[in-house]
Amino acid sequence: MRQTAPADRTADSKTDGEADGENVFGLITPEDWFRIPLVPEKQREASVSALIKRQFAGVDDQPVLRRQAEEQLLGAAEAGVEQGGVVLYLSFLEAAGIPLSASLLISRIHQRFDSLDAVSALRGKGEAALVRLPAAGRAARRRRSERTRESRRLGTEFEDTIVEYFVPVPDRDEVLMLTFSTPLEPIADSMVELFDAVAGTLRWQKKAQPTQPTQTTQAAQTTQATQEPRGQQG
Repeated sequence: MRQTAPADRTADSKTDGEADGENVFGLITPEDWFRIPLVPEKQREASVSALIKRQFAGVDDQPVLRRQAEEQLLGAAEAGVEQGGVVLYLSFLEAAGIPLSASLLISRIHQRFDSLDAVSALRGKGEAALVRLPAAGRAARRRRSERTRESRRLGTEFEDTIVEYFVPVPDRDEVLMLTFSTPLEPIADSMVELFDAVAGTLRWQKKAQPTQPTQTTQAAQTTQATQEPRGQQG
């Protein structure tokens, strides 16, 4: 498992958490999950390019396939942005040479979290329940199955298994939404166990505040500034 630094911001229209006192979140993900920041656009495109470069390392005779893969990834990333996504993770795990396809989209919902209302709204759309995450606290969880547009396009007979977590952001009328998805219906239960383990690592912390110079430090800086010209003149 790889620890992701708590640098994914939840504030609206923020790229690096400029607001004082802003909450940031972190996750621990498997080593072969690739992280794509969705905002700003330039960073999103750079991350997709880096992923394509990694996946096609040493392969120079497949320009069409490479271009198609990049367009597909950019399309998935842009779709995530349209859903309020801030970060997209893609799984490149393998077991016995078989790709364990999965994704995690982290989105923000500008709405106050009410645990009872959250579960009530989710009822009838899968298995919904209140849960408590070890570090992040209370949340609503839903598991459901869906035949996605992509699965219909590919003509597969399986439905995607989707697990969603709705986690209140501390001190904000906002909810962080974790949407895990896998098309591997035959091993869905095992994949869901992995999703739950990743969600269980979610944690919050306040953005570090810039340190203010003390009076002693300021005095030392002033002394240095006044002494340096004298040294140059001498």
